[in-house]
Amino acid sequence: MATREENEVLTRTGPGTPGGELLRRYWQPVAIAEELPEDSPPLPVRILGEDLVLFRDDEGRPGLIGLHCAHRGADLSYGRLEDGGLRCIYHGWLYDVGGRCLEQPGEPAGSTFHERIRQTAYPCVDMGGLILTYMGPGEPPELPPFEFLRVPAEQRMANKSIRYCNFQQGNEGNIDPQHLGLLHWSTSMGPRSSVNYHQKGPKCTIEVEDTDFGVRLYTMVPFSRDRNYVKLTYFILPNLSAFEGSNVDGLDGYGVNWHVPIDDEHHWVYTLLFDRSSTLDSLNARRGSNGVNPRERTRENHFLQDRESMKRGDTWAGLGANFGEQDACTIEGAGAIQDRTQEHPATTDRAILAARQQYLRAVRAVQEGQDPPMISRGTPPASPSIVVTREEIPASDDWRAHLRSKIEPSLTGATA
Repeated sequence: MATREENEVLTRTGPGTPGGELLRRYWQPVAIAEELPEDSPPLPVRILGEDLVLFRDDEGRPGLIGLHCAHRGADLSYGRLEDGGLRCIYHGWLYDVGGRCLEQPGEPAGSTFHERIRQTAYPCVDMGGLILTYMGPGEPPELPPFEFLRVPAEQRMANKSIRYCNFQQGNEGNIDPQHLGLLHWSTSMGPRSSVNYHQKGPKCTIEVEDTDFGVRLYTMVPFSRDRNYVKLTYFILPNLSAFEGSNVDGLDGYGVNWHVPIDDEHHWVYTLLFDRSSTLDSLNARRGSNGVNPRERTRENHFLQDRESMKRGDTWAGLGANFGEQDACTIEGAGAIQDRTQEHPATTDRAILAARQQYLRAVRAVQEGQDPPMISRGTPPASPSIVVTREEIPASDDWRAHLRSKIEPSLTGATA
């Protein structure tokens, strides 16, 4: 279990907190690109405990600035998009994407007062179907080198859904293979879905390995007497995971969950899926749609749990077929901020414990004035060796060596 001090560092993300300072050293998603098409109205957003407004100027450039006008605090999400920026509807102060005040219509001719006004502003870029922002000090680092952000638009999807709890609870659920065959199982699962393998062999073996970008999980599921299901998945610093795209046969890629704090008690999970060689539509691989996924099941309606479906054996948890809502039930049920001093981690939680230690080490690096892992300045960052795979192999094979053979070509730069 975590100490109370560790739990505070793991879960607190506001300005000036150790965890918040770590997260601000990385580019983070602030929206799905489809939420902010050109000529769309400004979008009020809250991220890492800060209230901001996201907009595109008349050149289509995204900007992220403080929500409240520096003059008298009016809400800039009601502002006018014109003249190179966002104009407050109260007194007409105009801000550009860099937070500079360009005009103050009420001031005398020749006044330079506007030059002394700077609105909080964070740089933004469009990348991989997302709008990413950098909220840390100094010049932004190089953009993240992740493969899933760099494939053509027709080979990827991105959506997001809200979670009413701390971001760590969602992120830790991604590196917990043991729950797949229980929480997510239903009779609708295809025979080759990862969930179905886990249901057949509920006692999986999990081994972990620290990497220079997070934690690699080796998982083996003995689903039959002579066959094992094996897979590689990842925790990626500071708040991502890479998983096997469990319901997509033939996917030449993988899925990503990126858990971004709204504040300490709410977060967005951005779910990304990509294919290296085909369009996702050609594989019927879209799960949900681009944009914001609505929530049908909430704590207020007890997640519409269907006890009769549990009795019939149609589902394990009685929570329908949507993985995200099933996950939301369990992670939100732990409370807005889980008290990790009261938990009792088991053997299958070793990846979670390893990821926490990686996160805490990265926090300490920032506190000591260093850049955390994967942050590169001035030179393109190296692409991390994220090799996600899932397959059946004979039970007689050395499953650890088999999975290791998938990784080694990526470590030497060869093609797997």
